Amino acid sequence: MYELAAFGIVTGFISGFFGVGGGMILVPMLLLSGYIMKEAVAISIMQMVFSSIYGSFLNSKKFTNVLKDGIIIGIGGFAGGLQSGYIVTNVSNETLQYIFILILFYSIIKIFITPAEQTCDKKSKNKLTLFIIGFFTGLIAMSIGVGGSVILTPILIGFLKYDLKAATALGLFFVIFSSIAGFTSLSLNGYMLYTQGAIVGIFSLIGVYFGIMIKHKVQSNSYKKYLLILNTLILITMIIKIL
Repeated sequence: MYELAAFGIVTGFISGFFGVGGGMILVPMLLLSGYIMKEAVAISIMQMVFSSIYGSFLNSKKFTNVLKDGIIIGIGGFAGGLQSGYIVTNVSNETLQYIFILILFYSIIKIFITPAEQTCDKKSKNKLTLFIIGFFTGLIAMSIGVGGSVILTPILIGFLKYDLKAATALGLFFVIFSSIAGFTSLSLNGYMLYTQGAIVGIFSLIGVYFGIMIKHKVQSNSYKKYLLILNTLILITMIIKIL
């Protein structure tokens, strides 16, 4: 229990600070602790339900404008996340880990080449585009145990021209929809580990609070560097796990 509680606090801080569901850090930690990929995915998804709802509540006053777009993306993510149980059932643990590594690699490149601060072009988006982006993000993310922000943030900043901090806030809001869908799907398919997920989720709330508080005090360029460092460390951890 103490190990899971510690994982929850660390994951919550990462979730709040970087606007991610936390799976990108929690899944590797659980794998290194002896859990198999599908067990790690289940615990990770349940934790996301806790951290994303609380984190988005804390973010709501500062990023109200982007959360409107987040509802459309979130509905798409919910629809995609509901299909994750089928993916987890029919795809091997090894394949899911390789997908995770490829997504991390893509995210690092996209964040590196995109400015930390930019103005969103409202004319470049429409509801159907946002829904489709949300659907496929939710489908892939819930199948590998991440909330979707690691996939969604590079798309938001690279193609839809969101500011980096606003994109991560929207990404965490998106996680509410995708994680609830993933939780429902995996529960119906018998993969959910309720006790372990609840322990990690409850303790993650502590970390979320401090993560968001510090995020608002960090400059955008420094924030971008921290995000790149995080993704790189997780990528290295996953590659070591595979080897």
